Amino acid sequence: MSRARDVVEVVARALASRPDDVEVIEAERGGQTVVELVMGAGELGRVIGRQGRTAAAVRALASAAGELEGLDVAVDFRDD
Repeated sequence: MSRARDVVEVVARALASRPDDVEVIEAERGGQTVVELVMGAGELGRVIGRQGRTAAAVRALASAAGELEGLDVAVDFRDD
């Protein structure tokens, strides 16, 4: 479990109205660490934010956390 995954989970749970429905999955794909954020129905908009600004900030934080461990990190957002 990487720092990037932890950062994404903490931010997503803080933004979600139902934090227990947040699921974060970490996987390796083609030499890149992919952190997949799965939210409950209707919750994804809170994390994406207006014009994707919040999503961009989450991606930037995850990327910075991954760099501390020497990882190339991508964040994918998905709803149920």
